[in-house]
This record gives sequence, structure tokens and C-alpha cells, in this order.
Amino acid sequence: MAGIYIHVPFCKQKCTYCDFASYPRELSKAESYFACLYREIQGRAKQYPNKIIDTVYIGGGTPSVVDANLIAGAIRQVKKCFTVKKDAEITIELNPGTVDEQKIKLYKQVGINRFSIGLQTGFDEQLKKLNRIHTAKDFLQCCNLLKGENISADVLIGLHDQTLEQVKKTVDLALAGGVSHISVYALTPEVGTPIYTDYLNGELLSDDETADVYDGVRAYLKEKGFERYEVSNFAKAGFRSRHNMNYWKRGEYIGVGVSASSFVDGRRFTNTFKIDEYINAVIYNKSPEISSDVIEGSDAQFEQIMLALRTSDGLNIKEFNQNFSVDFDNEYKEVLAKKMRFMERKGDILTIKDEYLYVQNDIILEFMK
Repeated sequence: MAGIYIHVPFCKQKCTYCDFASYPRELSKAESYFACLYREIQGRAKQYPNKIIDTVYIGGGTPSVVDANLIAGAIRQVKKCFTVKKDAEITIELNPGTVDEQKIKLYKQVGINRFSIGLQTGFDEQLKKLNRIHTAKDFLQCCNLLKGENISADVLIGLHDQTLEQVKKTVDLALAGGVSHISVYALTPEVGTPIYTDYLNGELLSDDETADVYDGVRAYLKEKGFERYEVSNFAKAGFRSRHNMNYWKRGEYIGVGVSASSFVDGRRFTNTFKIDEYINAVIYNKSPEISSDVIEGSDAQFEQIMLALRTSDGLNIKEFNQNFSVDFDNEYKEVLAKKMRFMERKGDILTIKDEYLYVQNDIILEFMK
């Protein structure tokens, strides 16, 4: 099974924290871009004719900012060119300030069955400071249009003077909207983003303060019936993101569009981040890829360990030994001796203890060779 990721690099305006390939001044190029996107989908299908697609994820940018017919065309192209399972999970990211009843109707008609809404915070003053274009009321209106659908919401922590109580109220707002999945992301101030200046000025929560907020919201979500199945992801029973689980299980995925990454047959490759460069490459039947690496040996082993230990399912040591023809316990005996107090093992399953999962990087990096 494999997933497909479709990148839509357009948005109305750039959020202060955004470091993704998204371009608010390029919306006029949307039709040309999608024409090339359809061609890349055709090309990837010829390149990988035997891949069965289990999940499709449309991300950005803000996919919901473009004409819904362009999105529908992308889904139809995927279904035309690839073998897509009947029960495939098909997700689109939405900004609440960019949707209406007609868009939602068309999304559902072409088979989109999971909707990931960028809520971020339930407080309008914080949304404004982040340069978001929606309000808390917009979020609820969006959820009302999606009533009865599989809805996920993104929540940011680590904002200016943010408190645990504010995050809990944001969660309450998401629950009022009927979500069954919540992603809680710690704000990462990237160099070059407007919010990086706030970070340098000490205006954001410290790492320790953010960790305390995370622990509080984790406990709160547990009370509300949400299971943490990955560091940043919480879901009601049966509502895990299948697309993201494929990433964490080191499954295969094909990325199309600007900045999209793929992992197929042991090779990881990434497309150009520039819209014009991407369009020109596709038009002239050239590859839009700008990097390509074969992941093997110790690098592949570390990837599997790193991705698996981010999840509550943990690392299946028996499968690991079979995949790499090694003895995990012998290969990593020094790391296990040093870090086992932060982990637990039940049979062949190795996990990071619940209370240490948020700081898992310090543990996982020990496995790097």
C-alpha cells in the first residue's frame, strides 16, 4: 500500500510562523500549476504502475483557497491513473476562512472523506497576531458545513503569553465543532519567519513552559476520550490518520507538486520549491526533482527506529530484525543499557514511556550511528 501527497502552494496571506512552500502572491498561477500537477500525476503513475493507493492527502499552503474544481480534478486524475482502494482515506486541509457550502459539496462528491482544519487557537486576538485569516466563529461555521464528517483540527502551543487554560478552551471549541482528531503542535520559530524575531526577543513561551502546556493538554485530551497515538496526534478510537500512520510506519508515499517529497522503493526524493521552476520542468517533460537519496543500511535502520518510537505502537523488534537481518538487542545494546529507564518493552514491542514521549528526540538520537 502507498499514500499520495498533493501539495497546493497557494494561500491568502502568510502566517507569521509559516516556513512551508506557500505563496500568497502567486494565486493567479493556480490553473497553470494544476495543469502541470495533473501531468505529474500521470507521469508518476507510469513510473510506479503497480502501486495500490490507500490514502491521499491534499496539503499546503491552503488547498481550500483555490477553485474547488481544481481540487476535484486532482482527485479524479489520481483515481484515473492509479489503483485507489474503495475505502481509501482522502484528506484535504482547510482554512475556515476559505470554504463555503458549494466547495464542501464538491469535495465530498469526488470522494474526500477527511477534513483537516487549521484552527490553531480559539482566541481571535491570537489568530490575528499569527496573521490567520479566520476567527473562532469561522471555525464553528466550517464545522457546521462538515457536520457528520471525519474532522481533524490543528492546535498550536507555545504562543505569546499562552496559558494552559487557553489551550483547553481551544480544545473545547474543537470538540464543540465535532472533531474526532486533534493535532497539537509546538510552535517552531523558523529563521526567516516574522515570529522568529519574537522568539529572539524572548516573547514566546520557553521550551519548559511549552512542555508544561503540552503535558496539561495531553491529560485534558485523555479525559475527553482522545488517545495519543503519536507525539503530536490524538484521536478518538478508530479515527487515527491513516496517511500519517503510513509515514510513521515507514511506508511508501508519492508526493506531487511543489516541495513534495516521496519515498518509493527505498529512494527519497523532493521536488523544487519554486512554482515557476516546477511548471517549466513539467511542461518540458523534465523531472521537477531537486534531490534524491537511496536510504539504506544504518540510515534506514535509524529511520525505522525514529519513526516508530514517536508512536504509542512503538518499534516491533521482530519485524525490525527481519527487515534488516540484524539482532536489534545486540546491535543497540549500549543504547538500551543507557536509555532503557526511559523506555519499556513488552515482548517484541519497544516504546518510550508515556511521560517521556514529548522529549523523545533526546532518547531517539542515541540510536543514530
